[in-house]
Amino acid sequence: MNSGTLVGSLIFAAVLVVVIAVVIQLMMRSWQRRSERQAELIGDLPGVPDEVGAALITTRGHYCGSMMAPGWHDRIAAGDLGFRSRAVLTRYVGGIMVERQRAQPIWIPQDSITGIRIERRMGGRAVARIGVLAIRWRLPSGVEIDTGFRANHRDEYTEWLESQQEGAA
Repeated sequence: MNSGTLVGSLIFAAVLVVVIAVVIQLMMRSWQRRSERQAELIGDLPGVPDEVGAALITTRGHYCGSMMAPGWHDRIAAGDLGFRSRAVLTRYVGGIMVERQRAQPIWIPQDSITGIRIERRMGGRAVARIGVLAIRWRLPSGVEIDTGFRANHRDEYTEWLESQQEGAA
């Protein structure tokens, strides 16, 4: 390789690194702006009560994130609601608790739940084989969101769907 080719390759590599850095910075800035916009809409999440009672249903799996309802692609970036993680989903008489690894737990009060259903996709991801348990609920600010949870075993969804029907009755 002659010196002209080497210099040209180094310049190309440097320009490529700068372009990649600029694209990453723009993506991070966009995520921050989205988070600020959504923080105004979402407001404060319900606090976890001191006493939750006995667990009715417990399911292990993955928290898939929360989306603005009814938009499946409008992932919530405010706070830590948009970060996926392993989680445990537990139903109590007073509501549902999503206990996530490396994130704050999410408490969904029973009176704010508007529906529980199984979806094949959520947040732009398709999980047709197992599906996603989608919990639609209303925040104290009045905004409705969908919280997605993918259980490790599909047969565990039946209890959740039945518990919603019992809660509606």
